[in-house]
Amino acid sequence: MAWYEILLLIGSSVLAGAVNSVAGGGTLLTFPALIFVGQAARIANATNTVAIWPGALSSFWGYRSELGHNRREILWLSVPSILGGLLGAWLMVKTNETTFAVLVPYLILLATGLFIAQEPLARLQRRFWNSTPATAPAEADPTDGPAFGHAATPLRWCFVLASQFLVGVYGGYFGAGIGILMLAAYGILGFSNIHQANAIKNLNSVFINGIAAALFVSQGMVNWRLAALMAAGTILGGYAGAGTARRLGQKNVRRIVILIGLSLAVAMFFKRL
Repeated sequence: MAWYEILLLIGSSVLAGAVNSVAGGGTLLTFPALIFVGQAARIANATNTVAIWPGALSSFWGYRSELGHNRREILWLSVPSILGGLLGAWLMVKTNETTFAVLVPYLILLATGLFIAQEPLARLQRRFWNSTPATAPAEADPTDGPAFGHAATPLRWCFVLASQFLVGVYGGYFGAGIGILMLAAYGILGFSNIHQANAIKNLNSVFINGIAAALFVSQGMVNWRLAALMAAGTILGGYAGAGTARRLGQKNVRRIVILIGLSLAVAMFFKRL
């Protein structure tokens, strides 16, 4: 492997770890990097899943103080996350290389589109439920209120758990934009504080990526040399990125994710022409 390819993998993984801790979407950097250095799409996806798992863990650790006072309820989300992640990973194992390569840009575009739609959909949702914002103003301590605030009803939890299962399936299958999907779902459900949402998103990323990585490893689909190299980068970027998110602010965080998602989706579409 050439020296510039090594630098590309390390640099993309460090940035991915930081982006994942900010708002998700770091896989949009690492997966194309693996493709660039010559990995087949399915192997690149499996290797990337293993590589980003330590970064997801460090991102969660950096945001752990933002979980608030409902940690037991938040852990309930681990069940649909693990089940969905396992199903999605199994589907990816059964998908042939050609089909998976064709789906990649569409999956990226879908994830980015949902993130763009997060805020308008959240406004419509709150109007439908005749509710008020779920969290305190941005300057207040985001751990003061319950995780889903006024929305923590049995019906709302059914929506939360169902959406988390679907996100888990997507995350286990591909993973690019998994954080975007979770943030979009939490926003639609009236969860308006992005820092507290990031903490919950990071925790469930650990579950989804972990179960998918375990299946990929069992199937011998991982390039361990590249996975180890990139894992080190995601750990560094993930822990450092938690503090960066607070300094950037909510609007800038969303703009960064949208720009990354759209740029890479367009690039991959053009590559296939």
